[in-house]
Amino acid sequence: MGNKLDFSVVYDQMPALLWGSLGTLGLALASMSLALVIGVGGVVTRSSHSWILRTATIAFIELIRNTPFLVQIFFLFFALPQLGLKLNPTVTAIIALGLNGGAYAIEIIRGGVQSIHKGQTEAGLALGLHRAQVFRLIVLKPALRAIYPSLTGQFILLTLTTSICSSVSAFELTSVAQRIESDTFRSFEVYFTITLMYLAMSWILMSGFAVISRRYFSYPTR
Repeated sequence: MGNKLDFSVVYDQMPALLWGSLGTLGLALASMSLALVIGVGGVVTRSSHSWILRTATIAFIELIRNTPFLVQIFFLFFALPQLGLKLNPTVTAIIALGLNGGAYAIEIIRGGVQSIHKGQTEAGLALGLHRAQVFRLIVLKPALRAIYPSLTGQFILLTLTTSICSSVSAFELTSVAQRIESDTFRSFEVYFTITLMYLAMSWILMSGFAVISRRYFSYPTR
């Protein structure tokens, strides 16, 4: 093939790459939604009076946070079918990403809840606020403000981690790039392009999250 670069291959396949980018964002959004559900539920069980629930939650967190994501997704995709549970690649990717993100979300959300001192809630009630107002004005917004940077960082990390899901043939940007590279043998052009595309997605997400942060979670200024 020689060393001459030829990006016309990438240009011709750009619709497929853009469609793969949408697949990446779709996987990230679905898995982050699952991770938030797991995170909220995990905070409840982590603080439960039942030692069984507390122990199970802690064990889940330690298991996920101390094993490679690649091993986790391989277990779901290759090992579970031997127990009679077969999942398609996209569902496997969402569950694996959701479980992985959920383990981190539990600790992130728990830290945000614990950052609100009980005295603030009691003070709000003493001022005559309804419990709904106390929750919305005193608990919810400060807690979200505290955890927002970590949650958005986790979302961007999940977006980038979707590339590993190509190992089980889930539809996303890297899997599309691998197909194009195997057809054209233009490794540099293809992977250089998707590197820029991942950078662009991360930058767009960070910019969007920053706008939301300034709009809803910034402290008032004089």
